[in-house]
Amino acid sequence: MAATEPRLSREELARRGDDAFARQVRPALRPEDDGKFVAIDVESGTYEVDEDEHSAVSRLHRRVPGAQVWLVRAGYPATHLLRGGR
Repeated sequence: MAATEPRLSREELARRGDDAFARQVRPALRPEDDGKFVAIDVESGTYEVDEDEHSAVSRLHRRVPGAQVWLVRAGYPATHLLRGGR
């Protein structure tokens, strides 16, 4: 899959992604979607939900070529948890 050139600043992508998740996606999610990855095209509002982030993003790119993707994890404050090793 070829990388999509960004058309939006990181700040604008985040703003639109968070807005689309809050207004469109979160109300449509089911309890069994908790913990799954949600890939959202911030320009169209189209989204895909999957347990695997790569699968969600790949399906979204097949549906919306050139999608400007914002990735979130349903029910979590962050998509990934970063831990430092000691």
